[in-house]
Amino acid sequence: MKKLTFLTSAFALMLAVLPAQAKEATSLQSKDGHTGNTIVSIASTNDSFDVLTALLKHAKLVGVLNGETEFTVFAPTDDAFGRLPKGTIESLFQPENRELLATILTYHVVPGSVRSTQLSSGSVNSVAGIPLDVSVGSGVMVNSSNVVTADIEASNGIIHVVDTVLLPPQ
Repeated sequence: MKKLTFLTSAFALMLAVLPAQAKEATSLQSKDGHTGNTIVSIASTNDSFDVLTALLKHAKLVGVLNGETEFTVFAPTDDAFGRLPKGTIESLFQPENRELLATILTYHVVPGSVRSTQLSSGSVNSVAGIPLDVSVGSGVMVNSSNVVTADIEASNGIIHVVDTVLLPPQ
């Protein structure tokens, strides 16, 4: 009986704490008291990133991209996701594909805050640990994807909008 009471109390405490943590994770105020738009808050308030935002939530990556660590994100639009083969997005929402989804999403992320003017042609490691090929010329390309909007500043990094979903090599 004591075990059941303890478990019930622990569950009640968890229910009380989780909403506060969720609120803190989505807050636009940083720990140092400054307000700002994180990578996640910018994406979630832009209608072009509904699929990306939903996939980030499903992969449980919102907390990482909503934190204080700086990242550069090559963010595919909903149109980019729409160009994937039929059924691909739905399959990424399957629980058995969560690890693959996390790999695909972190393949779009580079450590640090890198503006387009700081990019140079060559290879750069993604957070997934898989290199991306960057080409700088008349525009910026990442693998075979064009950066269509560059340098969207977030409080914890930079977003570059890309027109194709970046898929890691098999």
